Amino acid sequence: MDLVQAMQVASMSGPAILSRPLEEPAKLFTGLVMGTTRGITKLVGTAIDAALAQLSPLLGSSVSGPERDAILGALNGVLGDYLLEQANPLAIEMRLRHRRRALELSPEAIEASIPDATSKVVVLVHGSCATDHLWLRGGHDHGVALSRDFGLTPIYVHYNSGLHISTNGRELAGLIEQLRAAWPIELEEIVLLGHSMGGLVARSACHSAELANHEWRGRLTSLLTLGSPHHGAPLERGGSWLQLLLGVSRFSAPFARLGRIRSAGVTDLRYGNILDEHWEGRDRFAVGDDPRSPLGLPANVRCFALAATQSMEHGPQMRGDGVVPIDSALGTHPTADLGFPAAHRSILFGSKHLDLLGESSYQHLRDWLR
Repeated sequence: MDLVQAMQVASMSGPAILSRPLEEPAKLFTGLVMGTTRGITKLVGTAIDAALAQLSPLLGSSVSGPERDAILGALNGVLGDYLLEQANPLAIEMRLRHRRRALELSPEAIEASIPDATSKVVVLVHGSCATDHLWLRGGHDHGVALSRDFGLTPIYVHYNSGLHISTNGRELAGLIEQLRAAWPIELEEIVLLGHSMGGLVARSACHSAELANHEWRGRLTSLLTLGSPHHGAPLERGGSWLQLLLGVSRFSAPFARLGRIRSAGVTDLRYGNILDEHWEGRDRFAVGDDPRSPLGLPANVRCFALAATQSMEHGPQMRGDGVVPIDSALGTHPTADLGFPAAHRSILFGSKHLDLLGESSYQHLRDWLR
């Protein structure tokens, strides 16, 4: 309604060279018309909300499966912060899962759900607009493969990727600490594996765990990131410039507000924000230089980075994976290099962003962990 009214006022206000002489009458006229329309839509919306409130307990958890989860994952990725702010039942609550089922964090529940639990765990963190179902690709699942080859019990994170990365990192750190305390046997080793945004959430969780003195941080041995935009993703930066350009003309300016719908999680991907101070007190839609003071890799942890390129061989003009540039995925930067050791960086050729979840990329993980 606001967008329609803004477009009407822009078109009815008269020429800018004459200081838009009809702007005030246009606002008055559209305000009268749109006021009635807003009243109707508010009544309809309230009625729908009331119906959904009655239905959500019946449909919320009973209707499940990869299709529903995929839709919810995409919706939360784009609007997740708004859904949470409005207490919408479609907002995803972060949970740890095993075999696609939520895991209750008590010793009895974990022992019942994972009777073959080992002393080693791999925590898998999915990317933006996704869910833990995405780890199964072409019949391959990194978690299952790591369990088979290294005895790592796979635990999958299911979370609202529309929230700030630092918010999700802090919550993940707390859940892993609860997992450690509830694990039925002594938990000796933890491995973090993150795809895309998930790698940034994992890094943020390490930082939060250090600040909170969580015991699990001392048991973290390896951090593996797959196509994670450590130095940002150009698609989000492109969205920011598009929003700026739409504001140049008064006729297209109303559409610029559509660009401000995108979630906090999405705008964090512009530069790879993983700390509260990377976004607090800043206009997250503003276009400008990278404002961050970069956070280094977690100490005393073997850190690995895998990038994908659509190119078939090494060369000066290698393309990225369609979402994240190679340098960003490898953490390399002229002034803010993250310092992944050369032997801990690798590139998957002839591949796109989601191919990092497939069997062709697993050999890199296997070789590193060996």
